[in-house]
This record gives sequence, structure tokens and C-alpha cells, in this order.
Amino acid sequence: MKTYDIPGQLTRRAMLASLAAAVPLLTNAQQYPTKPVRIVVGYAAGGAVDIVARTVGQSLAMTMGQSFIVDNKPGAGTNIAVKSVIDAPADGYTLLMAANALAANMALYQPAPFDAEKDLLPIALIGRVPVVIAANASVPYGNVAKLIEAAKAKPGSIAFATPGNGSTPHMAVELFARAAGISLMHVPYRGGAQAITDAIGGQLPLVAVNALEVLPHVKSGKLKVLAVLSATRSPIFPEVPTIAESGFAGFEASVWYGLLAPAATPKSIIVKLHAEVQKALQMPEVRARMTGVGGEVIPGTTEQFAALIHSERSRYEKLIREANIKPD
Repeated sequence: MKTYDIPGQLTRRAMLASLAAAVPLLTNAQQYPTKPVRIVVGYAAGGAVDIVARTVGQSLAMTMGQSFIVDNKPGAGTNIAVKSVIDAPADGYTLLMAANALAANMALYQPAPFDAEKDLLPIALIGRVPVVIAANASVPYGNVAKLIEAAKAKPGSIAFATPGNGSTPHMAVELFARAAGISLMHVPYRGGAQAITDAIGGQLPLVAVNALEVLPHVKSGKLKVLAVLSATRSPIFPEVPTIAESGFAGFEASVWYGLLAPAATPKSIIVKLHAEVQKALQMPEVRARMTGVGGEVIPGTTEQFAALIHSERSRYEKLIREANIKPD
């Protein structure tokens, strides 16, 4: 004899099937992580992004009971690192610690190497470190006003070094120059170390990098910081005025750091990682380490981080187009 399912039975069977399919996902999220997690960084060891990744990774290792290993993959303006994470299994065991280049590279490189808003999921914004404009100790201008005066007297004659075309410091100075109505000559380097060395040696007067990189040279008297490009004064340069205090209210350029995962990573894992990162950002030792590199922690939601990536992408697209910036 044939039996027939009635609508109620069909509904119950569908619900049971859905619950059965969801159980492994829930179990995996509850147990996660069960093995070491990689945090991929698109920069060499020892830089600010690397330090931030290791600081957060150490905290997550303590609270989640598994190793968080930093995997440095420099090259192609961080694109190698980003692509390796996009192509990795979306299981929560390969993460990306990214900075501003993630948003800028979609416009800087053509065709776009990836779409960060589709290919990755934001987990948490970690913090930010301001960009600074520093000068050789012997230059005659000691503040932004004097620099603008000198630049207007001889347009295009004052050179500034950066870690490379399309780098965050390069973008920051381009934005500043446009706001100030001046023309500066950009000299790109392959990294901040050589740019700083040449500014100290007098090969060019200015260098733009993140605050951490110039700190030892300012302490030694070889460089002086003209302005901090942030909304508030830097804890490591409290005596240096912000760009707003120098006459450009609302202007800000900082290097931000955030943790992301491949787009198909289960939401339950993203939620769990986000919660653990928020705990880490409240720890005194994590806050102290961030302050030590000239930055600040920024707790917040994944939606806020996604909104930042979107707004930064739009801002960089406009600047790159108008200033005709090309990658190295």
C-alpha cells in the first residue's frame, strides 16, 4: 500500500533535514579552532602591520587555545598576500591582516586584482597609526605653515619620499598637497627604510611614513616631524600639532589595520573571531603595544569595518584617478 506525506509531515521532514545539516556547522564553530591558524601579512617582518598581527595573534592564542602564526608574504603591493587568502579554504584557518592598501589596490592596479568587498569578509578593525610628514633636521621649515610657504614660492621644487607609488603615505601627502594648494615632487622608494635613510642623508628634504618608522630617528635628532596626519595628537609625538591644528580641519590620513577572512567562511566562525578580537582590544597589554607603535585600538562591529573599506575604496579611486597615480 502506498503512503502519502501530508503537508505537515513534509514540513517536519524539511525542518529535521535542515537541523541535521546545521549540526556539523554548529559543532565546528563551537570547537573552532582545533589546529593552528595562519594570519597572512603582506609586509615584511618587523613593520607596523607585522607587529599588530603578532600582538593580536598572541592574544587570540591565549584565549582560544591554539597557535596563531603570522605568515609574511610581501610583494606586489600586498596583492600576493591578499590573493593567497582569497584562494585559501574558507574554514577560518587562514586570515588576513590588512591595511589601507587593500582598499587602494582595487583602483591602483588595473585590471583590479580582486574585489575586497566580495572576495573577503571583514572580521574586525584593529586600530590605526597616523601618517606623519617628517623632514631632515636641517631644513629651514619647522612646521606645516612654513612648508606651504616654501612650496608656494617654488612650486614642484620640494621633494618628498614615500615607501612607494600608491602607498598610504603617498596618498596622504597627495591629499594634503591638494588641500593646501601646493605642488610637491614625489620620489617613490621600495619601502620606508631607504626613504628615511635618504631623508636623513639630505638627498631629499621630506619623508612621509607611519609614525612608528620615524620614531627612533626623531629621538636621535636626525629628523623632525612637521605634522601628524590624524584627528588627535599622537601619543608618541604629543608635542607635534595635528594637521587640523595646522590649519586643515577635518583632514586625516592614518594607516588602519583589520582582520579579514575568505568570503565563504561560515558566519559562526566570523562571529566567534570578532568577539575574541574585541576581548583582545580591551586587554591592557594589547592597548600598550598599540600605543607603543604610535597607534590606537578601535573596537567596533564588522559592519563598521565593512563601511570603512567601502568609503576608503571610494576615496582612493577618486584620488588615484585625479592624480593619475600608477603602481611601481
